[in-house]
Amino acid sequence: MLIGQNPGREEAKQGRPFVGRSGKYLDMVLSKNNLDRSKLYITSVVKETTPKNRKPTAEEIERWMPYLVREIRQVKPQTIVLMGTVAWMTPRLPDIEYIETYHPAAAMRFPRARDKFEHDFQRLARLPFQLRGHKEAARLCLKGDAHTDDAQQT
Repeated sequence: MLIGQNPGREEAKQGRPFVGRSGKYLDMVLSKNNLDRSKLYITSVVKETTPKNRKPTAEEIERWMPYLVREIRQVKPQTIVLMGTVAWMTPRLPDIEYIETYHPAAAMRFPRARDKFEHDFQRLARLPFQLRGHKEAARLCLKGDAHTDDAQQT
């Protein structure tokens, strides 16, 4: 499971997470590490765009966090990659390995962030995974809850 900050304008338009410039960079890093994006559950802390794509406020994060926790419980990931400072606020649930890294947008701009981001995805690629039917979990998570429509299975 990958968790970012919130959907940007392009993500909201397409209804999929990480499809803009930072998404292209994320795709390149995933591909470089033989990680299949279609087998990853990708979501965000805040489920709506923010005005002028600003960082979500503490109130917005607090309002959306219960939805994210519910997603995590329903998807039941073995590992969660928290991308960026907003994602780092995600509560840690038992029996899940967490990897804190930079947001792809920061990794694109800053060499130190890029090095850590790429190293963290190399680490992710070395972990043993078992797919646990996350598509069904995603469907259950989204069923009947308009507030989580931005969380996409890709």
